Amino acid sequence: MHIVVSWLILSAAVYVTASTLTGFHVKDFKSAILVAGLFGILNYLLGGVLFVALGIATLGIGFLLGFLTMWVVNSVLLVVTDKLTDHLTIDSFGWAMGGALMISLLSTLGNMLVGMVF
Repeated sequence: MHIVVSWLILSAAVYVTASTLTGFHVKDFKSAILVAGLFGILNYLLGGVLFVALGIATLGIGFLLGFLTMWVVNSVLLVVTDKLTDHLTIDSFGWAMGGALMISLLSTLGNMLVGMVF
């Protein structure tokens, strides 16, 4: 059940981000659900590998600045998600960075609120 709730929170975060940022486009909420699912799978399969690769590539500084490294990893994964589906369109990597930041903040807040209620 926790996975489904997290997926719906991530879907809402993707939808709100698309509604707010002009360079980040999702067709509708159904598309946001599909994008969140694909992004979650990519993050599960590739997120840790990319985090370690960036940490090593920056000679350990990426591990010390973990938040920034994960921000870049999530931005890259959003661009990959954009390339894999026609339900998401991101105008540039800068918009992907903004979208990754906003999605991270909104989904973290949403998960915290749900955790407080349940």
